Amino acid sequence: MTRNSVSLRTAVFLPTSLVLAMFMTGCSDNAATSSTNSSANIDPNVLADTQELVINNGTEPESLDPHKVSGVPESNIGRQLFEGLTNTDADGKTIPGIATEWESPDNKVWTFKLRDAKWSNGDPVTAQDFVYSMRRLVDPNTASPYSSYLVDAKVVGADKIVEGAAGIDTLGVKAIDDKTLQVTLSEPVPYFPDMLIHNSVKPVHQKTIEAFGDKWTDPANIVVNGPYKVSKWQINDELVLTRNTSYYDDANTTLDTITMLPIPSSTTDVARYQAGEVDVTYNEIPTEQFASLKEKNGDELRVSPYLCTYYYEFNTVKPPFDNPKVRRALALSLDRDTIADKVIGQGQTAAYQLTPIAANGKVENKPEWSTWDKEKRIAEAKKLLNEAGYNESNPLSFELLYNTNDNHKKVAVAATSLWKQALGFVDVTLTNKEWKTYLDTRRNGNYQIARAGWCADYNEPSAFLNIAKSDNSGNYGKYANANFDSLMAQTLKAGVTPEQRASLYQKAEAQLDQDMGLLNIYHYVSPRLVKPYVIGFSTKDPLDNWQGKDISIAKH
Repeated sequence: MTRNSVSLRTAVFLPTSLVLAMFMTGCSDNAATSSTNSSANIDPNVLADTQELVINNGTEPESLDPHKVSGVPESNIGRQLFEGLTNTDADGKTIPGIATEWESPDNKVWTFKLRDAKWSNGDPVTAQDFVYSMRRLVDPNTASPYSSYLVDAKVVGADKIVEGAAGIDTLGVKAIDDKTLQVTLSEPVPYFPDMLIHNSVKPVHQKTIEAFGDKWTDPANIVVNGPYKVSKWQINDELVLTRNTSYYDDANTTLDTITMLPIPSSTTDVARYQAGEVDVTYNEIPTEQFASLKEKNGDELRVSPYLCTYYYEFNTVKPPFDNPKVRRALALSLDRDTIADKVIGQGQTAAYQLTPIAANGKVENKPEWSTWDKEKRIAEAKKLLNEAGYNESNPLSFELLYNTNDNHKKVAVAATSLWKQALGFVDVTLTNKEWKTYLDTRRNGNYQIARAGWCADYNEPSAFLNIAKSDNSGNYGKYANANFDSLMAQTLKAGVTPEQRASLYQKAEAQLDQDMGLLNIYHYVSPRLVKPYVIGFSTKDPLDNWQGKDISIAKH
């Protein structure tokens, strides 16, 4: 699983630019001071007087409004501020949240019973709060990047509302009384409660939004129903969360303060961890430091399963990637094993499908071309490019967009070099943008090919495959295939068994591969450095939904 930096540089030929980029990010190992036995003197049952956690969140959040965001960093924050109908435990299993119980006789009409809970201003959390919030999510005026989430969940009326063809009051959600919520679906969705763990379906406080508009998330205004509230937000510096004493389970919450840092560089992240300024790093470790950190820091370096896929997203409606032959040529000729094993090299695996094989449902699609040797793939790729009009005298030129991050840069440099090495007549321009601008660029379609990653909103193959549906609000590359859409629609027809559903998912993966709407590169793992005195940071949840309310700080 691991590979040290020496063997990395000698085991495979890599162009000078790639080697240089990798070297530049791997020079701070000597600062490591922890030992493999650092946890030996920690008693998890003896808590520190100060219960404060400092964690890197990877970037400055786009927003704190759960209806205005789509990224993992924002979800990490939203999970501390808002609690939905359901939640997850340390193993990633769905458990009660604001709803204490739920039932459905047919997987279509779902009734949720709500617990007694309060917002941070003392208002009761009611079923009407969820009605308001779900309507706001699908309202075209909200312009949520997750507006199609309830369409995918088959909530009655969501599709027409998102299209602007119906009013938000036609959504299939209603408050039976203050503590009873009913959601009606157009098709049976057996995993619907699992979908309700997601950030986009968390409740928001109607009166606060109506009073402050876009300023409702300012620390002075925001009202939350989760275990923490915002006490300070200094842009590009820190976001400080403190205990929400109105939270229904505050008595069982130990951590008083969470400081979330927006550090995009994994090298800086590790350096600040080693300096004692960060208790938990973001889930990326510089490749060159991985082996030495594992040796020096021992069990502080934790590698957990993570249901995420790293891929390149083609803009399928713009040249040259409106031509499927070009998309396929780049996919066939990209050496994923070198990227997964040697450029990143922390347990990631080469990806030939969007859905991680470890996801519930056991969907596996192994395209025939994935079994070809390197020479055959490259020969086929050159043939496809020639047919598309590209050759030595007319090279394929395009721009590759990625967001600011050490590992994204390394992968982009490696992919560029590997394509050049394999095909020759390929010229790639790398474009780097910070997180918010990168997201805007993708959403507006102002790119040719973009770095992307997708992590499970819930543990089911549809959490991945839905983003390739033609009407999905996260389908920024505009991939569209009627057969793919039909296969996904069939998965939720009445009477479909789990086995039949898995078969439909496999066919959908095969269709996606045939069209090459996305270039899947590798399936993630989650490597982090965690101080030994941080108790309760789960390494068993494949969704990586860490929660401050489950964490405490031991005396150290």
